[in-house]
Amino acid sequence: MNASQGEPVMDYEGGASPAMRSPECWLAALRIAVGAWFAKALFTKMSVALLWGFLPVPTASDRWIHLLPILIAKYAEGNPLEFFKNFLLTTVVSHGALFAQLTALGEAAVGVGLVLGCCTTLASAIGLVLVLNYGLAVYWQSPAQQGFHYVLAVTLIVILATHAGRRWGVDGWVRARFPRSLLARLPLG
Repeated sequence: MNASQGEPVMDYEGGASPAMRSPECWLAALRIAVGAWFAKALFTKMSVALLWGFLPVPTASDRWIHLLPILIAKYAEGNPLEFFKNFLLTTVVSHGALFAQLTALGEAAVGVGLVLGCCTTLASAIGLVLVLNYGLAVYWQSPAQQGFHYVLAVTLIVILATHAGRRWGVDGWVRARFPRSLLARLPLG
């Protein structure tokens, strides 16, 4: 039918809606949104320390170092997965400062990598490992926890599989301008 008969005429190229003509833009927007969620660790879990009294280096905040073992012990107390419960209590809690550093730096790196579209494959893979561990720690608490971690994990898999950093990201910029560079040849983005 046509507009004279009261129905709108699709005048899009190939019949596709405008949004679907450039799915890579929507994937880039999704990548940036997920990256922003991880990047909040820069403000909530990170701090700066002076190495040798003058060299500033990123580190986990004192608050996060103190809070992580308390949270992990709480998550472990009712966890029905015995192997994961034991891992949380014997490894993570007993090495709380190390795992506080790893989670804070990991989340910050994933956030920056995804927001900038830099080493997107690597950043989304690290994010997926973090999310799977977080999901195993808290999945038993509520269906909302299960759903959140499931959606975040699937989103990271899509970002990883589609190389979403090649649009609006450093990965695409490097590939276009320096196709023979090591960064462009490695499967990191």
